[in-house]
Amino acid sequence: MVPEGDRHRIPKRAAIEALEEYYRRIRRPIYLSAELPVYYPGERMFAPDLIAVLDVEPHERASWIVSKEGRGLDLALEIHVAGSYEKDFVENVERFAALGVPEYFAFDASRGRLAGWKLPQARGGGYEPLMPQGGRWYSGVLDLDLAVEHGRLRFFHGSAPLLDAHELIEQLSTMVDEAIRRTQEESQRAEKFAARLRELGVDPDDIS
Repeated sequence: MVPEGDRHRIPKRAAIEALEEYYRRIRRPIYLSAELPVYYPGERMFAPDLIAVLDVEPHERASWIVSKEGRGLDLALEIHVAGSYEKDFVENVERFAALGVPEYFAFDASRGRLAGWKLPQARGGGYEPLMPQGGRWYSGVLDLDLAVEHGRLRFFHGSAPLLDAHELIEQLSTMVDEAIRRTQEESQRAEKFAARLRELGVDPDDIS
């Protein structure tokens, strides 16, 4: 497989960081991984760009072996940058449906295109496409919306986007900068007030 660079790496990293933080906050266990070898009984190995399995222990794994774990994947997602478009948007749709993966998403990072599929409630048959509502694709597995915003893949809970680690750090840094600015402004106001009192012949220390 040809290495696909940062346009492939960054969306995977951001997705996992955003989902990990969200599920940590709602205190629901989820196992997330990227390009982890997955083994279904009697099937050749595959390694989606992102996998999610809910309500399992999120410890480190070298692979996901269905016969060992006792269950298959809940969701798979592929990020297409180069290589076979047919694999991500056609072949995987058939294969993952046959394996019983409840939901599958494919994101074309070059074109900013997202598509999703889910297994119908009635057993049997292949995937049915997920239809976007207002530019968002609802994942019943994650109970979140997926969307493409400014060319990047995002997850939403209601109207709020899930932030990745870089965005959370940036948000925290902004909050700290704002707190420092307010402290400095208060200090400057206090100094000006004390200077005015001294001009009036009042010792600031005499004012409690």
